[in-house]
Amino acid sequence: MDTVWTVIVDIVLPVIAWVLFGLAVLVGLVLDLLGLFGNWVILGAVVVAWIVLGFEHFSIATIVILAILAIVGEIAEAAAAGFGAKKFGGSKGSMVAAVVGCILGAILGSPVFPILGTLAGACLGAFVGATLYEFLQAEKKAQHAAWAGLGAALGKVAGMLVKVVVGLIMLGVAAWTY
Repeated sequence: MDTVWTVIVDIVLPVIAWVLFGLAVLVGLVLDLLGLFGNWVILGAVVVAWIVLGFEHFSIATIVILAILAIVGEIAEAAAAGFGAKKFGGSKGSMVAAVVGCILGAILGSPVFPILGTLAGACLGAFVGATLYEFLQAEKKAQHAAWAGLGAALGKVAGMLVKVVVGLIMLGVAAWTY
């Protein structure tokens, strides 16, 4: 009986734990692609692994670095829509409107079609926010306003991709410090 228990504790449980860790990381990267909180899931998986491994692997410095990277990913994603609007000729106001539109669009899109609605809502919200600001406040022609809106939507997509890259960097840091 001791041999069976030893096999379970020494082989089966660690395999299950690493599979769960891998699934959490995969879920985190998919959430990043959807503009959601994936890097926080990755950070949580590393913290749980750190605790389960008895604080032998990783370190508090690693956890802090990963938390900083997760914050950087969130900021980059949030700012990208505004920068996209600006790059496509939008004003500073349309940058703010694009970010606000992103947030509102994600909130409104989520109940309509969970997960993908969040993504579509955020991109559409960025477009609408920047376009409306340029058209109504800056009094730009519809074509110019829509161009700034397109920049905001493309910026949002670029921000999500940057967030995925940050997630991959987080995995690299975790692997390096393991």
